[in-house]
Amino acid sequence: MPDATGAADVAPAADPTAVAFPQDRTCPYRPPAAYDPLRASRPLGRVTLYDGSTAWLVSGHDAARALLSDPRLSTDRTRPGYPATSPRFKALLDRRAALLNVDDPEHHAQRRLLVANFTLKRATALRPAIRRIVDERIDAMLAQGPPAELVNAFALPVPSTVICELLGVPYADHEFFEEQSRRMLRSRDPGEVRDARDRLDAYLGALIDRKLAAPAGGGVLDALVREQLTDGTVDREEAIALATILLVAGHETTANMISLGAYTLLRHPERLAELRADPALLPAAVEELMRMLSIADGLLRLATEDIEVAGTTIRAGEGVVFATSVINRDESAYPAPDTLDWHRSARHHVAFGFGIHQCLGQNLARAELEIALGALFERLPGLRLAVAPDEVRFKPGDTIQGMLELPVTW
Repeated sequence: MPDATGAADVAPAADPTAVAFPQDRTCPYRPPAAYDPLRASRPLGRVTLYDGSTAWLVSGHDAARALLSDPRLSTDRTRPGYPATSPRFKALLDRRAALLNVDDPEHHAQRRLLVANFTLKRATALRPAIRRIVDERIDAMLAQGPPAELVNAFALPVPSTVICELLGVPYADHEFFEEQSRRMLRSRDPGEVRDARDRLDAYLGALIDRKLAAPAGGGVLDALVREQLTDGTVDREEAIALATILLVAGHETTANMISLGAYTLLRHPERLAELRADPALLPAAVEELMRMLSIADGLLRLATEDIEVAGTTIRAGEGVVFATSVINRDESAYPAPDTLDWHRSARHHVAFGFGIHQCLGQNLARAELEIALGALFERLPGLRLAVAPDEVRFKPGDTIQGMLELPVTW
């Protein structure tokens, strides 16, 4: 029976017919072949998680958008029964991440504090600064000469520099916070994951304290400290939580999209040729790449009430997983979904999520991707892989998808 929070007393028993989730991709821009039964069982299927528990998996596009907007699905990962897809993620269940793991009305209040900094108008105003950062990184690559490793030379430093300038975080500290982000998102050791989180909290707490003592900067965190922390709208713990999610999500996801997007374009030369011939296709190409690559593959929720979906009942206390890589290849929404097509309308994908938790930074991410990928292939017309495609290392399925390294030459 569910308890007062809506969580089941006992985790669902393992289902021998359920598909294991998550699984590693064999091609970095395609879902694992083992997910094919999930495509066949749309809009809902069953998956087995790493600990043997089972959860509902949403694989249909219309069902996903409806459920992601349903307030009966909670994002609060501290609720008993919340699904965990890895030991690393389970290690973080003791604390909610700001924005991502809070429900309304608290979520609305947090989002309202920050939304003005991430509007389309604001992202448009930042485009010249983003182009400057992109050009500086390409200049450095050209000065060093080929070959280069594109993740560390370009894909990671571009969004890392952008988010530092936007937030008011010293880029001189980038190696530290990038390393803690890597440990949080990739380590298989739960203790190391918590240690990385604590180190990042301590760093951002100290930074916030310095800003509180000398509130002179123009970054988002400076404004948060100056306007909300000092008047008690947020407390120090919440300010640190907001800073953490903005810093980590603000560089990790976009860095992975840049590297994986570049690899995908190099593996589809005919589509790349279209972009070079008509750069006006870039905005549509970014949407299609977001749909096709679906790097955040596995949004998690917990049902707080019974929910009827397509003749099936999701019971209160059951976990729900949204397989974005499968949802974004739903044939009913995207004809020939396994084909890259710059001429389709892909804007209704769920790569940024949907509903109240749709990615706050999506306008900034789109601007960064358009500028980074456009400039990269414009200024390095001979860009190509420096190794065979099957030698390029990419990330396992239990974290944000992307390239571990991308050796290129030109």
